[in-house]
Amino acid sequence: IVAVWVGAIALIAIQNAAPIALRFLAFQTIEIPFGLVIAFSVMLGILGTAIVQPLLGLLPGQGDDI
Repeated sequence: IVAVWVGAIALIAIQNAAPIALRFLAFQTIEIPFGLVIAFSVMLGILGTAIVQPLLGLLPGQGDDI
């Protein structure tokens, strides 16, 4: 699964090499490549899920008492 993500990010990064700047309300980031934005977004999603999942008690296999 990780290899597929890395491959997809690499493919998108190569095709979209132009730097972009993100804007949110009145804030704007420096210009960074689109592939790097995607990579950071995926990493934040994985880390966020890894932190929130145990806190909410949604561990795999829990509640399978049937």
